[in-house]
Amino acid sequence: MTEIQFQNFKKPEEIEEESFRIIDSEVPIPRPFEGKKWEIVRRMIHTTADFELLDLVRFHEDSIDNGIRALKNGATIVTDTEMAKRGIPARRLEPFGCNVRCLINDKRVIERAKNEEITRAKAAVDVAVAEIKPDIYVVGNAPTALIRLVDHVDSGSAVPLLVVGMPVGFVNAAESKALLMSRDIPFISIEGRKGGSAIAASVINALAILAA
Repeated sequence: MTEIQFQNFKKPEEIEEESFRIIDSEVPIPRPFEGKKWEIVRRMIHTTADFELLDLVRFHEDSIDNGIRALKNGATIVTDTEMAKRGIPARRLEPFGCNVRCLINDKRVIERAKNEEITRAKAAVDVAVAEIKPDIYVVGNAPTALIRLVDHVDSGSAVPLLVVGMPVGFVNAAESKALLMSRDIPFISIEGRKGGSAIAASVINALAILAA
């Protein structure tokens, strides 16, 4: 039986550093992304171990600068899931005075979704736009949330500084991201079906590190 060799790291940061070293070694220069874009995509790969992202990640030209500036100015961030919210550690954002909120379980959202017979994800966007006016939206799960957000942008009721649009799945996920990328909205997104709350949160973490 082949003996398995494990690397012995004592601190979490050592594991992260080694992970990034491996990613860098497996994506040689010249890379599809450079500078700040590479810092973001590399963390997305670190979160998923998915090198196909090199061909799928898309950036609006204003997205990174807008995101960094928003964080430095104490942005309000709204996520579509509690998982995405938990994936953004407070320690990364507290130095800037940012706050992260998820409204999916808010009583107003639940009532609105029931009364209007819409998804809670869609209702949460409506409440966020009307009452919070977030600087940054993070959508990692619900296509209905992203579609609703684009509708609000089209109508002028929402003017986000950044949309991290990465819903995952087989029904309307790819289409909702294509809709986002068809607009002049500062976005960071992924073509196709891939996405998820964890990878969407990783984008905010990468931006926070760049901002710091």
